[in-house]
Amino acid sequence: MATMIQAIRMALHVGEERLGVTDIFGEDVGPPLGGAFTATQNLKTAWNSPLDERGIVGMAIGLALAGRRPVAEIQFCDYAFNTIDLLKIAGNTYWASAGDWNVPMVMMTPVGAGIRGSIYHSHSFDAQATRTPGWKIVMPSNPRDAYGLMLSAIVDPNPVMFLKPKALLRTKALPGEEIPGEPADLKTLSKMIDAPVGESRSRWKPEWPRLEELYVPIGKARTARAGRDVTVLTYGRNVPMSVSAADELAKEGVEVEVIDLRSLHPYDWDAIKASVQKTHRVLCVNEDTEVTNFGEHLIRRLVEELFYELYAPPKLLAGAHVPGIGLADNLEHASVPHKDGIKSALRELARHEP
Repeated sequence: MATMIQAIRMALHVGEERLGVTDIFGEDVGPPLGGAFTATQNLKTAWNSPLDERGIVGMAIGLALAGRRPVAEIQFCDYAFNTIDLLKIAGNTYWASAGDWNVPMVMMTPVGAGIRGSIYHSHSFDAQATRTPGWKIVMPSNPRDAYGLMLSAIVDPNPVMFLKPKALLRTKALPGEEIPGEPADLKTLSKMIDAPVGESRSRWKPEWPRLEELYVPIGKARTARAGRDVTVLTYGRNVPMSVSAADELAKEGVEVEVIDLRSLHPYDWDAIKASVQKTHRVLCVNEDTEVTNFGEHLIRRLVEELFYELYAPPKLLAGAHVPGIGLADNLEHASVPHKDGIKSALRELARHEP
């Protein structure tokens, strides 16, 4: 079963072979590297751009308006902040043209902490992304969803941000998360699609498996773990962390339901509402800084629409409002949510009685 980065690469292969992807590009995206995390290794439409994030986004907009279907990568989301005005243009073009012009582009970028990337390679982008109207925004938490969300992003006529949680890119799929058509053995898959290290890389050709198409709908959440006492609303790296925390709390008699949003815009309000009406307590967890956080929006809507369903004030566990994340483990640990902090917040919420 594939890792997340392999799943993304296989989805891009399907995209260029069957779904009309014409250009996959960005810094080091083409040969010989195939991306900083190898997401674009040995893809036939992949090419290298200059080290210019604004040029990458501007080129993608132009290609999309010219009838092509590009997938552009910002090597790390930390360097996407200087493209905000261009992202706004991509998001408002369909609206501004009264529906005459679509912008069918995908912008993918690695996000978040967890790999000791320090101050310039550990930012999150979800809060900024959700403040950019006109974009659909997805963030997978497992390889199968990464594959299915990427295919959905490719065929969507609107601009889609595909946020890759870098701490999960090497994680393996669990049973039930298989990608249709992939070999069952990870070593076999690696021999087929992972280029060797060394001089032989330039002569090596992948042997792509006979992959089937799988579309995870944008805007549809999934229940990562069922529970009755507290709801966790989260996505990306924090999903497996929240599930692990919930499994440990079950030994204490606290049953936590974990909702993997998968899509930040549009998000699945029906799934959120149904879970909160069952548990009556809710914790929002993500890595972006806690001030003007996407979780704050969810809490505002929960209070406005489900106030009388709540047994406790909704709680946000997010990244610290600090300028960056330090290299040392203790600094990174203090800057973003972690399993012990999730467990502590859930215990506190579970104590509230109706």
